[in-house]
Amino acid sequence: QVQLVESGGGLVQAGGSLRLSCVVSGRTFSTFSMYAMGWFRQAPGKEREFVAAISRNGINTYYRDSVKGRFTISRDNAKNTVYLQMNSLKPEDTAVYYCAGRIGASQEAVTTTPGDFGFWGQGTQVTVSS
Repeated sequence: QVQLVESGGGLVQAGGSLRLSCVVSGRTFSTFSMYAMGWFRQAPGKEREFVAAISRNGINTYYRDSVKGRFTISRDNAKNTVYLQMNSLKPEDTAVYYCAGRIGASQEAVTTTPGDFGFWGQGTQVTVSS
């Protein structure tokens, strides 16, 4: 099995920052660099939506329009970890944030479709107060 564990969520005022981390591990886990990674979020009463993605080699990234210029996704393949740096947070960023992993993509590919990810974390709550 492969486990993804998110951390770093919390309560922050509008305009503040948070850094989410997601560590990948597990008995059948092979090499973190084999996984394309992504971050998704789900607000109460809404569907899960794509936030950011990063390719296996870390060179290519992609963001939803509403977070461009404020959020940065990165990865440290030596630490089996993907990060989401969130700056200038807004109340509408309030959601449970999930990291997801996809094995089998090319080195340069970014994946944005939830159904293409085979592994998911349990989520971490981010609450932004106005």
